[in-house]
Amino acid sequence: MATYLVGDIQGCLDDLYVLLEQANFNPQYDELWLTGDLVARGPKSLETLRFVKSLGKQATVVLGNHDLHLLAAAHGLAKVKKRDQVQPILDAPDRDELLDWLRHQPLLAEHPEHPFVMAHAGISPQWDLAIARREAREVEHCLQSRDFLWLLENMYGDGPDFWQPELSGISKYRYTINALTRMRFCHPDGRLDMACKLSPDDPATGDLKPWFSLPRQKPLGKTVIFGHWAALMGHQDQQVVGLDTGCVWGNSMTLLRWEDSARFETACPAYA
Repeated sequence: MATYLVGDIQGCLDDLYVLLEQANFNPQYDELWLTGDLVARGPKSLETLRFVKSLGKQATVVLGNHDLHLLAAAHGLAKVKKRDQVQPILDAPDRDELLDWLRHQPLLAEHPEHPFVMAHAGISPQWDLAIARREAREVEHCLQSRDFLWLLENMYGDGPDFWQPELSGISKYRYTINALTRMRFCHPDGRLDMACKLSPDDPATGDLKPWFSLPRQKPLGKTVIFGHWAALMGHQDQQVVGLDTGCVWGNSMTLLRWEDSARFETACPAYA
C-alpha cells in the first residue's frame, strides 16, 4: 500500500488520471490525499467530485476556498465566479448528495501513521498543532451542523487578521477558515495578509513573509502538506511540502508518493 498526495485539482480530472496511471495507483490498496480545491476553473469539476467520492475511505480531502465557495453559491449565499465551471454540479441529479459529502470533509487532516498533516493553505504561524486541531474541529462541527448556512453566509471577509485566544463566534471561525484555506503571506508579526498572491521572490512583496517562514513558539512536529499557492511551484523544505504547481494555469499537476518521496508530474493545458 502506498500513500499519494496531490495538489489542487480544480476540475482538471483528466490530468489527475494521467498521474494516477503513471504511479500505478491502485484504489483498492493505495491512499490518495488531496489538498482541496477539487472544483472551480477546470472542465470536469462535477466528475472530479464523483470520482473522489467514489474512492471512499481510500481518499482523504481537505476543504479549499473554492470548495467552500461552491457550497455557499449552491445555497444562494454567494455568486458563482465568472471563470468557475461549476454549473454542471448545480444542475446534476446527484448535486445534493455530492454537496452534502463535500460539506462533511475536514479543514485539517492528519495521517494516522505517517508524520504529516494536511491543510489547503497551511497552518497559521501563531498556532501550534493542538490549537490548529481544536479550531479546525470547531469550524467543521459548525459546517456539518444545522448552522452551516449561517457559517457559509458569514465566512467572507479578511478580518480578523491576528489570532487571539479571546476570539469567539464568527470572528474566530473566519480567522480559522482564512488561515486554513486562504493564507499565503503574513506580516512579520504574524498578521495574515489576504491580498498578495505573488512569489516570495518578487520584490513587490515588501516585508511580507510566507506563512511557513515565520518562527513558531512551538514546532508543529509534523510536515505540513498544502496546496493553494501556485506561485510557489512546489516549494518543499524540512517542514512543508507545497503541491499546487498551477495545473489550472497551464503549468503542471504534481503527485507525491510519501513513502519514497517520488514525484510524478504532468503538463496541463491552461483552463483559467
